[in-house]
Amino acid sequence: MNSPTPTPEPAVAPRGHPGYRQVVVVGTPGSGKTTLARQLSRCLALPHVELDSLYKAARGSPPASGYPLVVAFRQRAEEVVRGDRWLVDGDYTEVRDIVWNRAATLVWLDYPLPVVWWRLTRRASRRTVKPEESWYEYHNWWSGNWERLRLHLFSRRSLFLRQTRAHLKTRREFPVLFNSPGYAHLEVRHLRSPRATQDWLSALGVPARADNLAVSPLSQREGVAP
Repeated sequence: MNSPTPTPEPAVAPRGHPGYRQVVVVGTPGSGKTTLARQLSRCLALPHVELDSLYKAARGSPPASGYPLVVAFRQRAEEVVRGDRWLVDGDYTEVRDIVWNRAATLVWLDYPLPVVWWRLTRRASRRTVKPEESWYEYHNWWSGNWERLRLHLFSRRSLFLRQTRAHLKTRREFPVLFNSPGYAHLEVRHLRSPRATQDWLSALGVPARADNLAVSPLSQREGVAP
């Protein structure tokens, strides 16, 4: 059996493709996994679950003696992918074998770094800055939240640093995983730009969204494909 290789863009699928029944959407922070997963969920009528939410739920469950977090997390993931129709977004190594083994289709959002950095900047700004009715209220809000923005941008805990490391790691590891016997069954949709993603969604009949096409001014000047 030939091992699968990532589908080259534009990676267009036929409208109403009947094979999309167990789908996992992966990508680094800021790539738009959850946004895309929600769109696909509506279009394909698939129940959508975020692995981030599963992890938080497992972490918040009452601890039992000798019952580590990873066990609770794996059990919750098993419950989600037990059915015939589901859509999961996220990639945790603790449950990757469970989700990927049950999935039929894997969508990999593999955008250039300038695109994802720009999206992270917008997200960090929206979560940090809150418009208020007066300058005084706005000033107090900004003063109280500048520390959060500084952590996002400049600290060792920076989301941008974590994203860059994840970007390099996934580009190194994912092709190897896709070509391994354990994941030979996966239909891989390798989407390398927001434009490729939108072309694929259009083929499925999903309306265009500005979020899917958002790119940074820097990436446009440097000729990075939208």
